[in-house]
Amino acid sequence: MSKYHKLTVVASLMTLLAAPAYSEAYGLGRPALPEEVAAWDLDVSPDGTGLPAGSGSVLDGEEIFAEQCAVCHGDFAEGVGNWPKLAGGAGTLDHEDPLKTVGSYWPYLSTTWDYVNRSMPFGNAQSLEPDEVYAIVAYILYSNDLVDEDFVLNKDNFLEVEMPNAGGFILDDRAEAEYVNFNDACMTNCKDSVEITMRALVLDVTPEETAAKSGTVAEAEVQVTEAAAQQPVQEPVVETVALDPELVAKGAKTFKKCKACHQVGEGAKNRTGPILNGIVGATAGQVDGFKYSKPMMAAAESGLVWNQQELAAFLAKPKKYMKGTKMSFSGLKKEKDIAAILAYLQSVSQ
Repeated sequence: MSKYHKLTVVASLMTLLAAPAYSEAYGLGRPALPEEVAAWDLDVSPDGTGLPAGSGSVLDGEEIFAEQCAVCHGDFAEGVGNWPKLAGGAGTLDHEDPLKTVGSYWPYLSTTWDYVNRSMPFGNAQSLEPDEVYAIVAYILYSNDLVDEDFVLNKDNFLEVEMPNAGGFILDDRAEAEYVNFNDACMTNCKDSVEITMRALVLDVTPEETAAKSGTVAEAEVQVTEAAAQQPVQEPVVETVALDPELVAKGAKTFKKCKACHQVGEGAKNRTGPILNGIVGATAGQVDGFKYSKPMMAAAESGLVWNQQELAAFLAKPKKYMKGTKMSFSGLKKEKDIAAILAYLQSVSQ
């Protein structure tokens, strides 16, 4: 269905809902204006319908991806922690544990473009310009060895990109081929209760009740609480030293890895993570309106203060520093990046 037809159908439905038979009863609504429908009509179809004008290169995409996406998906689209891998998995779809990525599984490139455009980056959706989306998608293709490093993706060559699994899907004809042969569901001799007999192999999605019976969850929480309780109580000390402007500037650039979850500066708001204004020298877990994890609150109650040393340790390996933290970022590998981030955060604190 073309965008014109979709617009016509939506407008017709809204007109019917606003007809006298309904409006007299409820007194609500009016027909949607074409520009209002267009604002919601953002989808991109496999045939390229809906793609805006624009272009983006692999090289530009690498830089944008590092700033906007790498915090969750890794510098090379390899995934971080439990966040999705976007590259790799070629030839694994027939394995017992296949790796489904953009390169190995997705049949249409439009799915990638549409998802990035509408839902990414995490916590700041629809903030990317079309050229940036084209560039990010080009870099994801490059990460899957589907295009060369000098490739530039645009509306005109979009459909020329061949996705490896484009022929791996079939039309769902179960309604015609199978459902007609099904009998009514049997509702006799049912079990009195349902019991969990096995746990999921890949993702830990089995209800926590089973884990709690084994004691693993309870033990983990006790360990976290005990570890936090052993930390010495410290009084908040704000470290005020002269800052290197060049180091602060580098920190501002490195902080782009954090912007998907954290904000700083005037007008900053809590997002997936809390605002970080004044974090250097502050007691942990003190940002109003943010719901911290239990381990973080336990550490806060024990008097954890985010001085330079503690922040550096946390930024290097968050999950190792505090087991159970909600921080999804895997950590900064380079000491110079950590030093730059600290200088930048301290500049915001002063």
